[in-house]
Amino acid sequence: MLKSKTFVKKTRAGGFLKVVREHYLRDDIGCGSELCSSCPREPGAILLQAEPLLESELCSRPHYIILDTNIVFHQIDILEASVIQNVIVMQTVLQEVRHRSAPVYKRLKDIIAVPTKRFYTFTNEHHRETYVEVQKGETTNDYKDRAIRMAAAWYQKHLGSDLHIEILLITNDLQNRDKARADGIRAYTLAEYIKSLLANPELMDKLAFSNEEGIVETGRIIFPEHLPLSLVQQGIRAGRLLQGTFRANRDHFLEGRVRVHQDGKDDMEVLLKGLKHLNRAVHDDLVAVELLPKEKWAAPSSLLLQDDVAATADGVEAETPDPESEEQVVAAATTARRPTGRVVGIIKRNWRPYCGMLMASQIKEAVKHLFHPADRRIPRVRVETRQAHILQGQRIIVSIDGWPRSSRYPNGHYVRSLGTAGDRDTESEVLLLEHDVTHLPFSQATLACLPSPSWQATPEDVCDRADLRELQVCSIDPPGCTDIDDALHLRELTGGNMEVGVHIADVSHFIRPNTSLDKEAGERGTTVYLCEKRIDMVPPLLSSNLCSLLCNVDRLAFSCIWEVNKDAEIISTKFTKSIINSKASLSYAEAQLILDDPNRQDALATSLRHLNRLAQVLRKKRLRNGALVLASPEIRFHMDSETHDPIDLQCKELKETNSLVEEFMLLANISVAKKIQQEFPDCALLRRHPPPPPSNYDILIRAAEGKDLVLRTDSAKALAESLEKAESPTEPYLNTLLRILATRCMMQAIYFSSGSESDFSHYGLATPIYTHFTSPIRRYADLVVHRLLAVSINADATFPSLLDRQGQQSMCNNLNYRHKMAQYAQRASVNLHTQLFLKKRGTFGEDAYVLTVRKNAIAVLIPKYGLEGLVFFDRIDNPNLNFCEETPSLTVSGVTLHMFDKVIVCISLDDSNIQHQRIRMTLLEPKISGYESPLRDSTGEGPVTKKVKQK
Repeated sequence: MLKSKTFVKKTRAGGFLKVVREHYLRDDIGCGSELCSSCPREPGAILLQAEPLLESELCSRPHYIILDTNIVFHQIDILEASVIQNVIVMQTVLQEVRHRSAPVYKRLKDIIAVPTKRFYTFTNEHHRETYVEVQKGETTNDYKDRAIRMAAAWYQKHLGSDLHIEILLITNDLQNRDKARADGIRAYTLAEYIKSLLANPELMDKLAFSNEEGIVETGRIIFPEHLPLSLVQQGIRAGRLLQGTFRANRDHFLEGRVRVHQDGKDDMEVLLKGLKHLNRAVHDDLVAVELLPKEKWAAPSSLLLQDDVAATADGVEAETPDPESEEQVVAAATTARRPTGRVVGIIKRNWRPYCGMLMASQIKEAVKHLFHPADRRIPRVRVETRQAHILQGQRIIVSIDGWPRSSRYPNGHYVRSLGTAGDRDTESEVLLLEHDVTHLPFSQATLACLPSPSWQATPEDVCDRADLRELQVCSIDPPGCTDIDDALHLRELTGGNMEVGVHIADVSHFIRPNTSLDKEAGERGTTVYLCEKRIDMVPPLLSSNLCSLLCNVDRLAFSCIWEVNKDAEIISTKFTKSIINSKASLSYAEAQLILDDPNRQDALATSLRHLNRLAQVLRKKRLRNGALVLASPEIRFHMDSETHDPIDLQCKELKETNSLVEEFMLLANISVAKKIQQEFPDCALLRRHPPPPPSNYDILIRAAEGKDLVLRTDSAKALAESLEKAESPTEPYLNTLLRILATRCMMQAIYFSSGSESDFSHYGLATPIYTHFTSPIRRYADLVVHRLLAVSINADATFPSLLDRQGQQSMCNNLNYRHKMAQYAQRASVNLHTQLFLKKRGTFGEDAYVLTVRKNAIAVLIPKYGLEGLVFFDRIDNPNLNFCEETPSLTVSGVTLHMFDKVIVCISLDDSNIQHQRIRMTLLEPKISGYESPLRDSTGEGPVTKKVKQK
């Protein structure tokens, strides 16, 4: 059957266009039940069980359930439970979910794909007996509800009379439920259905609260009311309100900031201080803020306030501080005021499932408890659970459902347990989930795109490639590296010049555009390196085998080859697809040994020495141009081969060969960036590093002035030159400390599409253009750059999405997010393994340097381990504490501590709070009257001490 609808559409030119839409109806769409013999079945389709096993008090016979759209949106955690089976998902529901929420749609599709769940998709809008037409004056929502009720009535008639299967329509829309009941359909809310299940009371914990708009306010109102979205949009258009993403302060729960983008101007950062001005905003929410009058602008607090003082163990909020006392707590006595505002509306909630622990109520039989998120930026959440005694000591996941004005905390529901808190595997799972790192196994659709494990290059694969297998190619990587994506060669040419080649794994040969493999790699964005494992961007068959430039095997590559003179000046540049055969896979240490061994005079040693000399020339040129050499302490763990526990840690040591590889990778990235921007001026994928705003350097300048040094920050070149001169003969580590602090002043480098920006420059590298080309195994950006370069040299065909400016920028946004999350996850992994190491090591003392000074603490760096931590001093209101922001310095009982001062600290693991175990540091020297380390040495005989090393 064919239904057609005709309507007239007005065109942009002012004319009219007649549009005819055809809608086909079929009578061969099956109901999906194994029990039904009259309906056709699609081969391989997941069917509803003939005898459903789930028992409900609502019906005496086996039953299937039909979902309303609101159930999918707000109760997806319930649907993911293994016991929820034999569910009919209407085409109407599936399409609306796809239109409104991509994350929920993906979760629903994942559920449908699980055979044991028995979720059946019914195309009700094309079924002859369930199709409904829109009635005159009917809203879209009412039409869709009626379509679902029509399908439910058909199922009830089709399966109920002869096959004795009950059909239950589950909806939280009470009006829809009542209309269904009036039509003779058995309809219930999800809460009614879950309560009726005879053997699964734990599902009650997963029920989401009513959404925020539906909450009835009870009790004392704590927060101002949010403006309706229509008024928020009017305010933003009129310039009265500002829009931006809320970022909570990790160290101060009563403070946050909102970065506001301004067209044609620098972004503005609005400070938010105090509970009422935060107004129920949660980290990462898109909010509307109103600026306060200038006389009420404030400065960020210098106080570290990590604990929420209003929390109680009974799930009921303590008395919230009044505005006056709260203002006294968070105000900063400084003239460095910033634009300050308050949240007046929530434009978009960006809530996600949160990991953490349950703080069970002390009241017997209580069902309301407080959940403490692992992320300090997230407020505590009130949840209802009847299994608090089971969840004690467990890491769990909780979702937020809403935040009423009368509650100190948002409401949420329990999702699932992850395992015992403190267990290494559990904590690794937590840090991956908290940083949104995709770590599930690759999907079957992705794995189906892979070549055979025994793949060998065929004549067709190499016919258009440069055959470079005879060259002295070698790779230099960290020890144990298996995803080798870059290699080098050098050979001398007649006339005195040299040919230098950078060869990069040709991942684009195996990952073709728009395949499942390509889409999953693009979503993951980057490989994530944790201390004990690696989360690959592409399956191991590619990352560790077919794409890895292993020694003594033929591999496909994309090569950037220069002819250079002895002064490292580029005579010519060539890009080509190639096939190579690496002659050596070296670690940095092995390559360094070859460089340092005068007896090694073979071809490999000779080429490495030439490469090293050219790299030194390139480095000097970069530094003369103003490239920054900053510092960031990195920790390396020595792991037990069996338990994978850390048995030692040390600061990573950089060798000459690290710089050798770095220089040629930078040169390749710059050369490729120029080429693709020239060929694709509007859609080249580039990487820029914006200069930091001048205010970012305030702390660095003041710290240098405290040591009688002058740092110029008006340009990268000026900063680089003044850092080079910032030396002290009595403090040899001072220059390193300044460079570490300068690193903290920098902005984040980002990927972008060339058509969306006019400034391509990279501040830190002092180059006008830059991209990433050299690591396509572990970075999706590099894979896209390979495709652009291949089209530029006619080595591959283009495709539409490669030239889509808007799509390219959207992809860049995801890559920037994934790159940032990967960095955070790697730091969290280092912190976790440092805690495991300290748990076994016990308490000990070490030399340290003061990095920054706060109102009630100092941040110190331990060079031996590249380890940072905080040393807290007594109570906030201690009269013996005197903080000076101008110096900056902190005086404790008459002893003044300045930035970069050398101290000795006592290091231990504070595991009193298993949720937030932390590295505890206390000051040993200089000795401060009234302040002593409470920690003892391993014998328990006395305090830990260590003499200052004589330099």
